[in-house]
Amino acid sequence: MALQFLGNPPLASDQQPRPFSPAVRAGDFVYVSGQVPADEKGEIVAGGIEVQTRQVMQNLSTALALAGCTLADVCKTTVWLQDARDFGSFNRVYMSYFGEGRPARSTTEARLMVDARVEIDVVAYKPMA
Repeated sequence: MALQFLGNPPLASDQQPRPFSPAVRAGDFVYVSGQVPADEKGEIVAGGIEVQTRQVMQNLSTALALAGCTLADVCKTTVWLQDARDFGSFNRVYMSYFGEGRPARSTTEARLMVDARVEIDVVAYKPMA
């Protein structure tokens, strides 16, 4: 089965397309590229970790939908926080999106490539019909 590259590369604030697919289906798994708190114009939303985490979760949901998935299908997440002191506030928002079905997760503190407080990528499992 061939890989399915889903969606158009996102535009950044300079209006140039980024060199990656928002999501890629590989059989029953869907890999979503790291999402930052960018709005539909490619601008990083203003606000602290809670506002930015909500935007990232919205962006993840949008990318997952390209493959017919939702956050309920996510089995693994990787999180990068710009500042480890945001961990508690981040967790409160993050947990509100997953309920009882909490995916496996890795979290680290790292300087991000854009001026954002958080980036998340996910892997979802959704058997093909």
